[in-house]
Amino acid sequence: MNSLNLAGLDFQKVEAGHVLIGENKGGWIYASQRPRHQVKCPDFYIMEKPINESQIEQISKNINIESDPKLWSAEKLELFIAYLSEKLSENIEQLNREMDWEIRCPSQGEWYLSLDKKKIITTEKSRELLSDGTSSNHRGAMMDGRPRKFEGFGPMQHHKAAIETHPSKKEITAISSIPMDRDNMGVTVRFVISPIRKGDIVRVPANADVISNIKVELFWTFILGILPSFAIPILRGMGSYATEGWANLLFGGLCAGFVSGAFWRPKRPTVMYEQGEKVTISHR
Repeated sequence: MNSLNLAGLDFQKVEAGHVLIGENKGGWIYASQRPRHQVKCPDFYIMEKPINESQIEQISKNINIESDPKLWSAEKLELFIAYLSEKLSENIEQLNREMDWEIRCPSQGEWYLSLDKKKIITTEKSRELLSDGTSSNHRGAMMDGRPRKFEGFGPMQHHKAAIETHPSKKEITAISSIPMDRDNMGVTVRFVISPIRKGDIVRVPANADVISNIKVELFWTFILGILPSFAIPILRGMGSYATEGWANLLFGGLCAGFVSGAFWRPKRPTVMYEQGEKVTISHR
């Protein structure tokens, strides 16, 4: 089945596949987008467009709540998902009964795979809610397409990740967050019907190779910063300054090396699915 309708919402099938998420550029300004990693997803269904105001009003009427169709909060989202989950259980024969299914917002992996397969329509200057918790980078990200849970404490536990598109170029996206403990204006929501992942989690390794990163940083700071800082006065015939003013040259070289590291370092390796860290789920 390539499409299905649930409670007046149309879903398109996204066939199982994989997609690369994140950035492999080495500069530290890209640190929040690293590491680039592969995500594999099973077959699932996604709405081609976010839910519109008339659909929101209809569902709000069905569940007997008064709701501004332009506002979204965690409470409202939970009520919508509970209603749609009930409708899903009534129409489960449309799906593969060998799997358990759920309806929710897409995970980051599902969203980007759907975009890659041209199954969703995006618009400029949009802010679309995901089911993932917030995070500072892709370390610990789910590689099997399941939603990523927030790890930690504090007010950020009430935030959800979101996909933001460029004001004029809808193909350019970035990850941000939305505080769901209050009403939010300007948020779009679309739903997926996706199989519940069971068994061990496959995720991006939580820890980087710190020693290797330090070695790379020291090498390129020396090559791009310290070495030119000493070589330039020597080549200009001011060799005495290279010995007398070595402290200034060293400091200048370190600063130059640090600045160069903001924008360029060798590309970092991509973490493929088979290289993912397997985490066993404990059942208590």
